[in-house]
Amino acid sequence: MTARQPKDQIRIGVSSCLVGMKVRFDGGHKKDAFVSGPLATFVTFVPVCPEVEMGMSTPRPAIRLERHGDGVHLVDPKRGLDHTHGMKRWARQRLDELEKQDLCGYVLKKDSPSCGMERVRLYGKGTPTKVGVGIFAEALLARLPLLPVEEEGRLNDPHLRENFVERVFAYRRLKDLFSGRWTVGDLVRFHTAEKMLLLAHDPEAYRHLGRLVARAKAMPRQELAARYGELFMAGMARKASAGTQTNVLMHMAGYFKDLLPPMEKQELHESIADFRKGLVPLVVPLTLIRHHVRKHQVAYLAGQTQLEPHPKELMLRNHV
Repeated sequence: MTARQPKDQIRIGVSSCLVGMKVRFDGGHKKDAFVSGPLATFVTFVPVCPEVEMGMSTPRPAIRLERHGDGVHLVDPKRGLDHTHGMKRWARQRLDELEKQDLCGYVLKKDSPSCGMERVRLYGKGTPTKVGVGIFAEALLARLPLLPVEEEGRLNDPHLRENFVERVFAYRRLKDLFSGRWTVGDLVRFHTAEKMLLLAHDPEAYRHLGRLVARAKAMPRQELAARYGELFMAGMARKASAGTQTNVLMHMAGYFKDLLPPMEKQELHESIADFRKGLVPLVVPLTLIRHHVRKHQVAYLAGQTQLEPHPKELMLRNHV
């Protein structure tokens, strides 16, 4: 099975209020149970509060996004202050620092005019619309396009939560591959180990990556690494469906066709069918497959990250 990454190697940026820091405009926090609880056990957080770090007080008047003639502005409507340029200038400097932090992911505060990733209330003429993006979040997404980023609100969805954490740990593995001296052989081994996981997320991305790896020796190394990383993370960003997961489970079950007695083979196929019907979560057939992998020492499957792409203690696959 896959090796566990040390906690200090999984560094995740996070809106400070989500880990209990009292930096909100009202002097409070928005401590998130999953972020500050289970996730904190396996990652190291890098807290960031754009408002406080750029010099705003706590507590402070609420700020909001407004659409003016020349674009979207971050304003304090009560005092008539425009923080747009100050926030953008601070964001550039802070992102210079964050790029050096070797982040593997980022959790943003939803609805925030600085940190909201999507659907932030945008004021203009008439009724406000939820079409805005926080000023800092927009800069973060533009500067670090491969970085797995989510809002804490969306992490209440079990499928989005599992997808985000999968991407965080996958990004760490990708960064480890390309961080030092690597060979085409190293890339082939990485691609082989990620096969089942990629197929569960995006079979087409896996095929594209396979063609890229096949011509790896003919490409400049920097271009190869950049292109592979882009396609790999784009594929991982697609949420795995019950259908693609079932296909992967059946693919893995095929490795036991000559190893299992009829009753055990039937049990495995029934557990996969129950998952496809929504009767049991993904962890059920995968646990059975892991058992057979260990018992029969199926080396190829033992090396697949699909069997444990993140710490099992998070129990993310108990709910998808």
